[in-house]
Amino acid sequence: MADVAAAEAVNALTGRWVRAVVSDTESTALTGAAAWPLLALLAGTADGPARAELESALGVGADGATALGREVVEAMGAMDGVAAATGLWTHRDLPVRPEWEAQLPQGVRSVLTGDSERDRQELDAWAARHTDGAIDKMPAPLTPDTQLVLAGALLLKTAWRLPFHPGMLTPTSGPWRGRSLAGLRRTTDDVDGVLRIIPDTPAGPLTLSGVAGDNGLDVHLVLGAEGVPGGQVLEAGIGAVAGRYPGWGGASLPYGEAGPGVTVEAAPSWDETPTVALTTPQFTVSAEHDLLRHAELFGLRSAQDDSRGHFPGISPNPLAISSGQQSITASFSAEGFWAAAVTALAMAPGGGPPQRTAKRITVTYDRPFGFLAVHRDSGLVLTAGWVTEPEAGVDTPWGPPGLG
Repeated sequence: MADVAAAEAVNALTGRWVRAVVSDTESTALTGAAAWPLLALLAGTADGPARAELESALGVGADGATALGREVVEAMGAMDGVAAATGLWTHRDLPVRPEWEAQLPQGVRSVLTGDSERDRQELDAWAARHTDGAIDKMPAPLTPDTQLVLAGALLLKTAWRLPFHPGMLTPTSGPWRGRSLAGLRRTTDDVDGVLRIIPDTPAGPLTLSGVAGDNGLDVHLVLGAEGVPGGQVLEAGIGAVAGRYPGWGGASLPYGEAGPGVTVEAAPSWDETPTVALTTPQFTVSAEHDLLRHAELFGLRSAQDDSRGHFPGISPNPLAISSGQQSITASFSAEGFWAAAVTALAMAPGGGPPQRTAKRITVTYDRPFGFLAVHRDSGLVLTAGWVTEPEAGVDTPWGPPGLG
């Protein structure tokens, strides 16, 4: 990661965002890692209240923010399994200050011709190209008044080091009680590497299950106590992944109910090696976000005032934010995880019977839970989401448990 402080700032924005938008009744996903750089690219060009609000949202000073936004995009693009891109389209009649354009990633600028159909096709093609077709439409409205579109695309993929085995999951309690779900299960003896119980966070106790990818990306499944709002659970999970709250690994857990969704028992075994069996439903989540519905969170409240311009560092012509949108989809399967997102900001004028026993830990995600896709080395949260509607299952018996 280009800057540790930048990673922490991105994660802080993601934490505030999930707390604001996660609903206990609807699945969602989002990526602050794709939105933060766009805001940073704008912050250094802003003046007045818009500049101060963007600084507050970013958690860094506006001076140097444009360069830092570029560094974050480039750092994500250099991560194994991650592709990141920035696109800028400006109206053919809009003068753009060369000193700002020089700080952007190379080759990002294109022209809005004013032909809405032609411009729409180009923007949609860019979104599809940079997300392997997962997002086929640029989430930015185009009107005759659109002067500028600034977009970021993020694509991440990883294959599990230890795949899951598919089967049927039928919860016996909670909101998914009696439903036939597409279950995933695997067993491993890496009990400390894949399980952590955090007994005390602002959202209460949490269970975190880390699922390691083969390319430096991990997905952490996050389960809180029953009845705790999902936004609070997921925000606390971001802090827990960063090591903000002390906890225990699987090997030190006591017998009995050890945490949300976790049971520890003594089971017959050929040796005394503890194991952890993780069961979770398969899921695919898609979401659309209107950033301006939470304008204060993103520092975009004053920047919408079209009675004046707010970004003199971009152009001598007055500009105001007219739209901010994000489209995202994420999928967790037996083989791995992938997610794709496009975020866009638009501007208008502003102007055999064994004889021994061993500890067996069972972790089950059979009610709504969160997930965090994290770059292992930097701790940057690339994608966050909440699952209320897992995929339906078919009547398939579990495959072999796969100890590894």
